[in-house]
Amino acid sequence: MMQKLELEPLTAEAFAPFGTVMDIGAAEKRMINGGTTERFHALALADTESEGGRTILSLFRGQPRAFPYAVAMMERHPLGSQAFFPVTPRPWIAIVAPDAGGKPGQPRAFMVPEDVGVQYAVNVWHHPLIAVGEVSDFLVMDREGGVNLEEASYEQPFLILEPAN
Repeated sequence: MMQKLELEPLTAEAFAPFGTVMDIGAAEKRMINGGTTERFHALALADTESEGGRTILSLFRGQPRAFPYAVAMMERHPLGSQAFFPVTPRPWIAIVAPDAGGKPGQPRAFMVPEDVGVQYAVNVWHHPLIAVGEVSDFLVMDREGGVNLEEASYEQPFLILEPAN
């Protein structure tokens, strides 16, 4: 039997053990280009360059998940952080877990607003991208180079019911 996994609202404090919330509403705002452009400064800092890695920026196009959704596995990146920022204005879901002896522990699921991103810190267990409702695009900053992916399955999946949009 699957355990139900409740969706939590995303806050910087709740997410802090796992990484950074990239919220333009909380960012330092700078006016640049002669006052014609708002810069939301330093939303996240890439941690990708150890052991000869380099930072890359990609576009991910996530297919929407069907709900209820079973969270059966997690992944982590031991050599670099990974940041996701939505381009498509849709809420999405971020799932993270503490490390429990080299495996993912009890997961936490966050409902992420349409204009907020997250950066998973180096070596933090997280679920792959979960788009909600429709195909959604994300800018993703992560590491290229080296063996930077570890996956693990849960013995018992966790179940997320239909998120409220």
